[in-house]
Amino acid sequence: MIPGKEAEGVKYSDYFSATERVKDVPSHRVLALLRARKEGILRLSVDLPSDGATGPSEPERRIAARFGIESRGRAADAWLANVVRLTWRVKLLLHLEVETEQRLREQAEQEAIRVFGRNLHDLLLAAPAGQRVTMGLDPGIRTGVKVAVVDGTGKVVDTATVFPHEPRKDWAGALRTLGQLAAKHGVQLISIGNGTASRETDKLAADLMAAHPELPLTKVMVSEAGASVYSASELAAKEFPDLDVSLRGAVSIARRLQDPLAELVRIDPKAIGVGQYQHDVSPFQLGRTLDAVVEDCVNAVGADLNTASAPLLARISGLSETLAGNIVAFRDANGPFRSRRQLLDVPRVGERTFQQAAGFLRVVNGDNPLDASAVHPEAYPVVERIVSRTGLAVRDLIGKSAVLKTLRPDDFADAQFGVPTVKDILAELDKPNRDPRPEFKTAVFKDGVQALGDLVPGMQLEGVVTNVANFGAFVDVGVHQDGLVHVSQLADRFVKDPREVVKAGDIVQVRVLEVDASRKRIALTMKRGEVRPPAPNAGAASRGSTPPRPGPHPASGARPSPGPRPAPAPSTAFAAAFAKLSGKS
Repeated sequence: MIPGKEAEGVKYSDYFSATERVKDVPSHRVLALLRARKEGILRLSVDLPSDGATGPSEPERRIAARFGIESRGRAADAWLANVVRLTWRVKLLLHLEVETEQRLREQAEQEAIRVFGRNLHDLLLAAPAGQRVTMGLDPGIRTGVKVAVVDGTGKVVDTATVFPHEPRKDWAGALRTLGQLAAKHGVQLISIGNGTASRETDKLAADLMAAHPELPLTKVMVSEAGASVYSASELAAKEFPDLDVSLRGAVSIARRLQDPLAELVRIDPKAIGVGQYQHDVSPFQLGRTLDAVVEDCVNAVGADLNTASAPLLARISGLSETLAGNIVAFRDANGPFRSRRQLLDVPRVGERTFQQAAGFLRVVNGDNPLDASAVHPEAYPVVERIVSRTGLAVRDLIGKSAVLKTLRPDDFADAQFGVPTVKDILAELDKPNRDPRPEFKTAVFKDGVQALGDLVPGMQLEGVVTNVANFGAFVDVGVHQDGLVHVSQLADRFVKDPREVVKAGDIVQVRVLEVDASRKRIALTMKRGEVRPPAPNAGAASRGSTPPRPGPHPASGARPSPGPRPAPAPSTAFAAAFAKLSGKS
């Protein structure tokens, strides 16, 4: 630690005098140490383990032996010994430090990007609430709570701003306005952003539900990460040119509850904030990986050709932003698509593009019921042979499990479509357009627990997993500061990878182990048995210890977090020697 930086770098206090073998340093700790050095809190150095011998170190002895330098009672022997010492400490050790740091940084960045991608995948494929009228509440104190009501398709039907908190404290007026909006538009869901004043606004929603038991209202807390980025974006300005920027955030909060995937594709994935130390890795590599994750998720779910937005369509395989815009413009000018083949009438959509994209696009209630399924138009002849065999019309065959299970895939395979493909077609006919996302559920935060000071060790809470790192999972328990369930506290068994137990978006039951108000840290456990809170600063550099969690990056408000496998070490002789001496081999 750099003297005088104790208070400024309190979040890095675990590392003030820590040492650890290079091969044991996990990726998230590497990035934490590098950030601390960049902020002027820590100094980092590489030392070789002592062999217990007195005099020159092992590297110095090797250098001396290589050049035949030894003490023979000559006048220049002391000078030669000094040359050997300086050769090691100034030249070779410096090279080893640089190469080792570069290797560790590359491995850490690759792992951080991988973890970010996995968390983003889980978030995008979170359970959708479906086409229900939703009221989005973007909490605020002095600026008020922004309100937006969207219909089942995500179209904005009404907006307002209420001031239940400081300084106006118009709680009754806010309830009256929200009640009128809910009754007027038949609101079913209340989506509350989890930012500043979220628990206070959650209480407002609870009072609204109590005051209007006749309304079928359900309140849900959602992550508002990236909502402000979207509201100020060019896309939002085009979509809502007459809507105030602050209200656009409330619209995003409402729609991401209805369909997280459809809404989050409008936002730069780097701004969604489910990565750790994301601002310390290569923006290009991170962007490329996250874009691939978004495209995979969109293609896994598919898109309704008549309701999907241009940003969502642009993520479909084979479609670009230009083609997606052309599809939306064609739809606006000519009405809903009646079949997939109509795509060929869209400007600049050719046969090859159609072949790539058609299988991921759906036309619900169109002329051909197969257009609403994942069966590609190229495979329609296979379905025709199946229909011919069963004697049932396509509409009657879809969902008929009893009939479909009697069919042998081998009977319908040919040179173009093999048995595996026919099996997939039969499975799709049995359960058409299956959504890979889970069933929609909501978490219930504990009443009376709204701030860090309300937490007490031993308290049982329900929360939502917001982020999963290699060292554990972060859980939102409704106090504006996520708690950490260390990997050792995830289950009553050994857990190597936290994703074996949890993923982003899961609703979990946790117990408070420890609260560190000064550093804003909450230690949680998911173990069922009796557990003891971790000892304070118990071996910061020991294997499996919890790293510091720096605060959100000021540019994005995203949570910091770690994300393929470590790259091979450099092949230089220096790095190889160092790896051997440090226990790597």
